[in-house]
Amino acid sequence: MGGKQELREKGLRLTAQRGLVLSAVRELGHATPEEILEKVRLKHPGINLSTVYRNLETLEKVELVKHTHLGHGGSTYHASQELSHLHLLCIECGSMSDAPIEIAASFIKALAKDYHFTTDVTHFAISGTCAACLKPAQ
Repeated sequence: MGGKQELREKGLRLTAQRGLVLSAVRELGHATPEEILEKVRLKHPGINLSTVYRNLETLEKVELVKHTHLGHGGSTYHASQELSHLHLLCIECGSMSDAPIEIAASFIKALAKDYHFTTDVTHFAISGTCAACLKPAQ
């Protein structure tokens, strides 16, 4: 089970379900609650989707996980310390890739300076067209 010390530092009790959900998020990377449930059920067959959602909500409140909106589907979850990238979603083929978060630094600073607005660019996907889809048909 992952994160025992981290959970205690955040003031949370370590429950079997909470530890398994946190471990699953870390192992899967970008994962939906349903994918997390599938992973957790390998070790805890009796867990249900509402338990996964409750634990994800709790883990997000203490900043161990974050959710991101990737396209039109539901939220996906990441371990907080792994959110050092932007999500690039191709509107043509549906592929997802990452870009370093530093690439958005001037955009983030401009929003803060000019509009007094702070933003979390890891919370959403940037839609566009990937390199493969931009290539002309041969």
